[in-house]
Amino acid sequence: MEKQLQKEKIWTKDFILICLANFFIFLGFQMTLPTIPLFVEDLGGNDQLIGFVVGIFTFSALLLRPYVGKALETKGRKFVYIIGLAIFVVSVGSFGFLTSIVLLFMMRVVQGGGWGFSTTASGTIASDLIPVSRRGEGMGFYGLSGNLALAFGPSLGLILTGIIPFKPFFLLCAGLGLAALILSLRITYKKVDPKPVRGKTKLDLYEKGALKPSALMFFITFTFGGIAAFLPLYTAEKHISGIQLYFLFYALALMITRTFAGQLYDRKGLRTIFIPGTLLILAAMILLAWLPNSLILYLAAILYGLGFGTVQPALQAWSIEKVSVNRRGMATATFYSFFDLGIGLGAMIFGQISHLLGYSSIYRTAAVSIAVSMLLYFYFLHRDSLRSRRMGN
Repeated sequence: MEKQLQKEKIWTKDFILICLANFFIFLGFQMTLPTIPLFVEDLGGNDQLIGFVVGIFTFSALLLRPYVGKALETKGRKFVYIIGLAIFVVSVGSFGFLTSIVLLFMMRVVQGGGWGFSTTASGTIASDLIPVSRRGEGMGFYGLSGNLALAFGPSLGLILTGIIPFKPFFLLCAGLGLAALILSLRITYKKVDPKPVRGKTKLDLYEKGALKPSALMFFITFTFGGIAAFLPLYTAEKHISGIQLYFLFYALALMITRTFAGQLYDRKGLRTIFIPGTLLILAAMILLAWLPNSLILYLAAILYGLGFGTVQPALQAWSIEKVSVNRRGMATATFYSFFDLGIGLGAMIFGQISHLLGYSSIYRTAAVSIAVSMLLYFYFLHRDSLRSRRMGN
């Protein structure tokens, strides 16, 4: 019994280290999230360029993730994770020395590569360390490390860029990535024996078992492209103060859901979580499209945080629960590829929408994306129900 309890333990030394490393890399990233659009403006860019600079980051991560997933099973977790962290540190540190949008665009591509390597590896490492029976709960706690960074990162970034120049600011963000790299060297990584999988060709770009939750995640993160890239500019245009508090309230709501959403998924499954969570996100998008004052801004932040914090860890747990151990890396890569694609396409498309129709149209479009995710979920349920009936007959 004592051995069984030990096996079911989540908070091991290595799990704490991966959570701390994840916190520091996310803090460095989240501090740049609302400040990159301001930096683009400082370099002379407009809304369309902001969308492309924000979006290209996620596209470079997207293109690399399938290969990262394969490398996790062949080269090992440690190699991939450290390479990704190192690329992230160098690229973010270089931002402060750039003087043109073209160079920034290029380095954002490099940063996206580092982000794709490090986050795919980190999520896979965490899933290795969490007991199977507590995977939803464990992934929730792992995600909480990123949410803690989100609680302080965007607000801290906006405050610091109002006090210090961009150069020392970006060097500070790179230093946080360096802290994650140092912590990663102390983790004991599980070795995974790469076993051949039948039916897999050399062009192995995704894990089929992770496609459903990944597709749902795409339409949800599509909305985040509009928040990350344009919400600070939208609130400034409407003369609404408190954008720093928006990110704080959003992150606090995320953290609240992390304490119970994973356990609820483990006990009740996705059906109990998905529709309530997406309804909360839908309500947040409608409020942002309206946005008459700061109070509505804060309410939208809380609703979005509650909804996203409920749905995201459940979908991530679903993406890896039915795949073999030697396919977890590819399943994680598939999930984050769709995650990135949603943010990247959202930022680029919303850049065009804001230029043509104004900022409020961004969030009306985002509400439609959430509705599509809900319809797709019901389609998956219906198709699975039909398949079960056929098998029963």
